[in-house]
Amino acid sequence: MAQRDPGTREAGEGLGRFVAIWLGQIVSLAGTAITGFVLGVWVYQLTGSATQFSLIMLVEAVAAIAVAPLAGAVADRLDRRMTLIASDVVAAVATGVLLVLVNAGDLQVWQVYPITAVTAMCSTFRMVTFTTMLPLLVPEQHLSRANGLAQAGMAVQIAAPLAAGGLLATIGLRGVVLIDLATYGVAVAITLALSLPTRATRPTPVEAAERAGALAELRGGWTELASRRGLLTLLVVLGAFDFAFGLAGVLVQPLILTFTGPATLGVLMFAGGAGMLLGSLAMSVWGGPKRRVTGVSGFLAIGGVALAAHSLSPSPLLIGILAPAFLFTLPVITGCTMSLLQTKVAPNTLGRVMASARMVSQGATALAFAIAGPLADQVFEPMLAPGGALADSVGAMIGTGPGRGIALVFVITGAVLVGLAALAAASPTLRGIDDLPDLLHSTEVKGETDAELAAG
Repeated sequence: MAQRDPGTREAGEGLGRFVAIWLGQIVSLAGTAITGFVLGVWVYQLTGSATQFSLIMLVEAVAAIAVAPLAGAVADRLDRRMTLIASDVVAAVATGVLLVLVNAGDLQVWQVYPITAVTAMCSTFRMVTFTTMLPLLVPEQHLSRANGLAQAGMAVQIAAPLAAGGLLATIGLRGVVLIDLATYGVAVAITLALSLPTRATRPTPVEAAERAGALAELRGGWTELASRRGLLTLLVVLGAFDFAFGLAGVLVQPLILTFTGPATLGVLMFAGGAGMLLGSLAMSVWGGPKRRVTGVSGFLAIGGVALAAHSLSPSPLLIGILAPAFLFTLPVITGCTMSLLQTKVAPNTLGRVMASARMVSQGATALAFAIAGPLADQVFEPMLAPGGALADSVGAMIGTGPGRGIALVFVITGAVLVGLAALAAASPTLRGIDDLPDLLHSTEVKGETDAELAAG
């Protein structure tokens, strides 16, 4: 009887561990997303303030940016398995505090913000550590597929409002928080049960001596990116896409509510999440193009066209087609970008590089959150009101009245993405990233499990 090749067996075991840890993270993300949406609804219903509602998202983004450099340094230097567990445990403690306040009837609006900040920080540690660990679990030929599948967490977060609305009506805020706590328990149990890579390599005495203090550790990701031609530019492109994603995420709900009701909004939000999930699954099967930069530029163009086309008509059917089409592109763009970063930088700096990538993404999203409302309400909506400055020009093409100014924001943002795609396709620097030497296997030890470390 033929024996199974050890390399094949090791790859299969790595994929199995990746799927297990991915499922744990998906469950945890789902619980957190549902709780976050329900808390936002609670704040809005209590205060009637859109500003306080949007402040929750802004606090979440700022907290993630602030802690990202530390998360990258921790992922590179400490036990990654224990970092995942600690992140879930601390987030569970913060959620437990929320449960105590809800049970006592003492929850106040201001308390939502620090709890949100803590869970966002824990999520950043979790995601940076997970993306750093991923190339140690998955064979390089399957890395783009795994990165595509990893984006399903975003789809879960977008689709959360539909489930959250039903849960809030049936089990209330206390029940939702209890479910969130249970999801952390599932994630921790799965992580504890698995033998996972803890770090890329043991730091050598020379490496330890070369560390120039905390600040050098924190900026290590940017230093590594600057040394690899084109990678920093690639992050700028990703940031531009995330900015567009942030604008669309904030403004699509007000846009939809100008021509339909909350029930339809929930269905359309679920459809958008389904589009992203489909993109994630497609990426996990396809793996993306051989030249990953082509995937980034090509799907940037597709996303830009879909985003701009939101302006064509105030129609639920149109949004129901275009929103999933736009969100379908996110797993492909992000998956290709993450795979390039994971293979083109040194493993012992990967955590800090991934933290830098998260800072760019979260920073672009936070900027979009901050300016989307004023840009729509104070600039473009008045311009496309009946009799407004653009009513007789742009208004003749996309219409005037409520929501048409927001539609113009979608046109402009979509056009910028198409232009960015053209620049990315024409840039020799970006086109050459795929040809950079792979550094994924540049160290002698790819990864060590807890058992191997104990034995060594």
